[in-house]
Amino acid sequence: MPSPVSLSHGDHDSLVIAWLVNYTRRTPGCQACNNATWLMLEDVPQPDATLRILPESGGQSRLEGAYCAGAPELAAEGCLSSTSYDLGSKLALYRAAGVREYIAVILGESRVLWQRLVEGKYVPIEADPDGLLRSVVFPGLWLDPKALLALDAAGVLDALDQGLQSRG
Repeated sequence: MPSPVSLSHGDHDSLVIAWLVNYTRRTPGCQACNNATWLMLEDVPQPDATLRILPESGGQSRLEGAYCAGAPELAAEGCLSSTSYDLGSKLALYRAAGVREYIAVILGESRVLWQRLVEGKYVPIEADPDGLLRSVVFPGLWLDPKALLALDAAGVLDALDQGLQSRG
């Protein structure tokens, strides 16, 4: 039996995957996935959401049978009862495997932590003066963390639209 997932966790996960799927709709060469098993080093995590660059577009992951292997460029986790695991051993696995960006939606603290891998260490991505977080790996992937925490889908998608339009 899998670990129980609260309604709040499920709602936030749904909005994160909607955000990522909307990004892939307008960004060829990317794939978003929800709760899929990854063959990653000697482990098999199931991130709540992932965004990867397809191998034919220069991505770092590959398929092995029915599973993705290696590391997605971005992994996202909703953290409530699993915060210590998501920010502990899971974060360490993602770092060692080369997940380039990691988003933790820390529900108990009403906080979104977006980190990027720099020289083998995760470094937080700070919000710009407008309050938006911007991916370093994925051009135009912008997130309004306040909208995400408030489950404001329109606000999340508006920030994404701004980012996608900024790509020119």
